Amino acid sequence: MKVSKMYAPTLREVPSEAEIPSHQLLLRAGFMRKSTNGMYTYLPLAWRVIKKIENIIREEMDHAGCQEIMMPIMQPAEIWKESGRWDAYGAEMVRLKDRHGHEYCLGPTHEEMVTTLVKNDVRSYRQLPLNLYQIQDKFRDERRPRFGLMRSRDFIMKDGYSFDRDEAGLDVSYKAMYDAYDKIFTRCGLNFRPVEADSGAIGGTGSHEFMVLADSGEAEITYCTKCDYAADIEKAELYPIEAPAEEMQPLTEVETPHCKTIDDVSAFLNAPVEKSIKAVAYQCEKGL
Repeated sequence: MKVSKMYAPTLREVPSEAEIPSHQLLLRAGFMRKSTNGMYTYLPLAWRVIKKIENIIREEMDHAGCQEIMMPIMQPAEIWKESGRWDAYGAEMVRLKDRHGHEYCLGPTHEEMVTTLVKNDVRSYRQLPLNLYQIQDKFRDERRPRFGLMRSRDFIMKDGYSFDRDEAGLDVSYKAMYDAYDKIFTRCGLNFRPVEADSGAIGGTGSHEFMVLADSGEAEITYCTKCDYAADIEKAELYPIEAPAEEMQPLTEVETPHCKTIDDVSAFLNAPVEKSIKAVAYQCEKGL
C-alpha cells in the first residue's frame, strides 16, 4: 500500500492528556486514537505492530507445547462466586446484568473460566499436563488510566494456564513458560528483567514479572549487581547482614606526617575512611 493511502493521521502538537513519551508518540504518529478515558482505537500502523508481536508470542507458546483457545470476555457470576473472588476482586471488575437478570462480569482475567472449562472435560490424570493460552481483550476499571496503553482499561493480554499432575509437573511447566517469556521479550528487542513479584488476587506461592526497564514506569524494582536476584519493591525481602568478625588490635600511636584531613590519614594508613572515629562520630551526629 502507498503511504499516501495509509490511514495514519498525524498531529503537530502534543495532546494535553499525553504525559509520557510513548503515549505522545503513539498519538502524534497516527498509531492510535483515544475513544474515551483509558480506551483506544488501534489504527493500521499500530495493528500491524500488534499482529507481529502476537505472531512472536504464538510461535514461542506453540514451541513450548501450548495450545491456543479463545474464551468470551463476558463471564457468568456463578463461577466467580464459586471461587470466592466475586466480591474480593474489587472495583476494577465491571459487573452487569443481562435482560434476564443474570449476573456477569467483563473478564479482568480468566482463571475461573478456563478452570471450569477444563474441569468439565478432563477426567483423568492421563490427560495431563495441559497448557492452554489465549490472546484476547481484558477490561479492568483502573482508577487513573493516564499513561496511554500502560494501565489502560481495555487492553489486549496473552494469558496462559497450565494443568499438571503434581507439583513436580508444575515446576516443569513454570520453567518452560519462564524460558518462553525470556525468548519473547528478547525477540521483541526489549531491555527487560525478570523479577520476583506478589501474586496478588490470583494467589499462589510464587510469581515472576518480566519488567521492561523504563523511566516512565510506575513500578519499582530492587536488584543485586553481584547476583541474579531481582524483585518488585512490594515483594523484595531484606535480611540483616552480619559484619565479618574482626580481631581487635592493640592501641598504638602512628605518625601521619603531612596528613591534614581524615581522607589523608585514611589513604596514608590504607584504611577505610568510614571506620575512622571522626567519620563514625560525624555520621552519628548527622543521623547517617
